[in-house]
Amino acid sequence: MNHLQYQSLGDESKRLFGLIGYPLSHSFSKKYFDKKFSAEKIDNAFFELFSIEKIEALHEILKLNKNLSGLAVTIPYKKEVLPFLDETDELVNKTGACNCISIRSGKLCGYNTDIMGFEGSFKKNISTHHNKALVLGTGGAATAVEFVLKKMNIPYRSVSRKNNEADVLTYDQLNKDILQEYSIIINTTPVGTYPNVEEAPALPYEFITKEHYLFDLVYNPAETKFLQLGKEKGAVTQNGYDMLVLQAEENWRIWNK
Repeated sequence: MNHLQYQSLGDESKRLFGLIGYPLSHSFSKKYFDKKFSAEKIDNAFFELFSIEKIEALHEILKLNKNLSGLAVTIPYKKEVLPFLDETDELVNKTGACNCISIRSGKLCGYNTDIMGFEGSFKKNISTHHNKALVLGTGGAATAVEFVLKKMNIPYRSVSRKNNEADVLTYDQLNKDILQEYSIIINTTPVGTYPNVEEAPALPYEFITKEHYLFDLVYNPAETKFLQLGKEKGAVTQNGYDMLVLQAEENWRIWNK
């Protein structure tokens, strides 16, 4: 991020909201809130992107933008942002991840709205035979997914490129037996996000069947390679768009309460 991007943005008489993360190409949040503010004739607020290579840059963003009222937090800072928060809600404390910050009287209050966003979207396509899950990735977004799975009494295993913990599978351990046992596969990683649309998590897709439910937190493209390969095998598929809409509206409610 160059120095110019740290400067105070826009009309300081208006409330500023934004998204922090890296990288922030083709962000859902800015398009969504620009459209929302226009449609609902909200003319005292605007939304900007803060693409920061290190979380420490948040200090300068806050210092230079006194009208900043709320931030959404995305990859890779959902866990790294915690030391910056003055207050945290129960869900942040339970998951160790924050994706929404409300700024009140200079205090940063952290929330996790990924949970309600994921739960609301995920439940729509689930069937009784979808009873065990593989969670691809172990980052901040994965913690929200795991929280919902526990709440729904769905056993799960995490899958990572590195086997740091005994109960975490690596991609090369995934085989026919495991995919027969785990009918839900949830991608919480950025793999397959635009512009890298030909990439997909390294699964043995030949063992995916119509009994599977593939959920991708990625929304751009609307159908990732992961979902496309699942759909070709007859699996139920769902992208991350509805989750983001639910989450954005919950963020807006929090920022205005």
